[in-house]
Formats: sequence, structure tokens, C-alpha cells
Amino acid sequence: MLFSHSSAALYKPREASSPRRRSQSGDPRRRPRDRSKLLHRSHDMAEAASAAATATAEQANGSNGGEQKTRHSEVGHKSLLKSDDLYQYILETSVYPREHECMKELREVTANHPWNLMTTSADEGQFLNLLLKLIGAKKTMEIGVYTGYSLLATALAIPDDGTILAMDINRENYELGLPSIEKAGVAHKIDFREGPALPVLDQLVEEEGNHGSFDFVFVDADKDNYLNYHERLMKLVKVGGLVGYDNTLWNGSVVLPADAPMRKYIRYYRDFVLELNKALAADHRVEICQLPVGDGITLCRRVK
Repeated sequence: MLFSHSSAALYKPREASSPRRRSQSGDPRRRPRDRSKLLHRSHDMAEAASAAATATAEQANGSNGGEQKTRHSEVGHKSLLKSDDLYQYILETSVYPREHECMKELREVTANHPWNLMTTSADEGQFLNLLLKLIGAKKTMEIGVYTGYSLLATALAIPDDGTILAMDINRENYELGLPSIEKAGVAHKIDFREGPALPVLDQLVEEEGNHGSFDFVFVDADKDNYLNYHERLMKLVKVGGLVGYDNTLWNGSVVLPADAPMRKYIRYYRDFVLELNKALAADHRVEICQLPVGDGITLCRRVK
């Protein structure tokens, strides 16, 4: 998930600042940053708030760095479509009329949260809901929850005895959306764990009974840990099961020159996203499909 969805806001030149250093970790395969005190939605919150405020101001003033004027400023706007009007058409024609009333309620509640641009877009939520129904998913996992819009989309899609292991380091955000989840009658499907995901995944991997037991996993969390998650999930997801990685186009920054001006959190995580995309493309354990839904989602079907 992204915090700002105006390309002008994301790539507007900023004052020079010292680049963040990657922290060391005990994982010998990859050294992720210490996330113990950060959200799984691990972007810089102050930077995100600044980006969101800038985007809102630019839209209100009709100033967007010389690009075409955008009239769309709804929460969860993450379309990479060149035409804002076309995205609005999709939402108004095919998404909002079919949106579950509790998902609409949760989307509107999230709109009042200061970090609301972290939420899953409505069209991506619709996509996930239909996808889960198509594959008949029953046992699922979500890494990175925020207020739970994508979590609710999943809970509404799986059967009444289905389960979702949901992990996020911030329970307060999850509880913001919990009334809508409870109203939808699906809270009993969710096992929420507050804290970093890697220790939970490691514990699951240690028990062979968990191997190949998950039908679907949605990852929308700290980009610098995506490859760590992937290695563990390849043991936990069944052959034929799916893993969905969000933000794999990273607001289009994946095709920008390395020295292009961009928000510092976009620049920092861009390298991790590029590394993930390259690794997934070369991973023969999965079949992949990268889609320009929301901010880009890559589906991985485990084949061995």
C-alpha cells in the first residue's frame, strides 16, 4: 500500500537528506531492518503524512507539477491508469455498486485516519474477493493488516469455517476496522496476531503439519522483508496455492532512473521492490502474473 497516489506528490523534488542505512539482522539469507518498533506497513509515517498533505493541497489548488489535473482524491486511490477519469469510471460502474456495505463502511471509517492512504484500494479489494472465491480458498494468511479492508474482503470470500491468520504490529489500527468486520459477521474467521510476522512464520515452519497447509497468502507489509516472507511461505503454501504480493510496481518508480526525484520512502523501498520482482521472475517454484491493479500486485502460484 502507498500513502500518496499523486505522481506529482511522489516524485516532487525534496530537500537533500541522508539516505537510510539498512540495519543488520540475524537472518543469514537476507538482513532485514529491525521492524520491532514499526508497523508492518513500514513506510516512514511522517513522510507519508507529508506526501498525503502535499497531494491533497496540489489537487485542491489544481497544481500537480505540470501533469494533467486529477479530480480523484478518494482513499485507496492507487491506480496506475493514465486517465483518472477512466479509473473513476471503473469505480463508479463496477466497484462501488457491488461493494459490500460493511466494506464501504470500513473504507469511510479509514478515510478519517491520518494514515488512510495505506488502505487497500476498493478495486483491489474486489479483485481479491473474487480471486479467493475462484480458487476456493479456505485457510489463508495476511501479513500487514492496517484497518483491515483487504482482510474483510478475504473474510467475506472464504467459507464460514474458513480461517485467516492475520499479522500486524499495530493492533490499534486493526481495532479501528473491527466494528465493521464484526458487523459483517466474519470476525470469528480471523486470528489476529500483534507483532512482527517473521517469528510467527518461523514457528509455523518448524511444525511440519503446517507445511503446504495454506491456500492463499496476501502480503502488504514491509517491502524489505518480502523475500524473507517468500522463502518461508514457499513451505507453508500448498502446491497450487497462491501468494499475492502488493505494491510490486511501487507507484511506477520501478521504471524510473535511479537518480529521478522521488519521495525518500519511495526511493528507499524501490530497491527492495526491484529485487523482489527480479527474484520472483527467476523462481521456478512458482508461476507468476504481475498485474497493474492498485499499485501493482504479483500473484505467485506454487508449482513445486
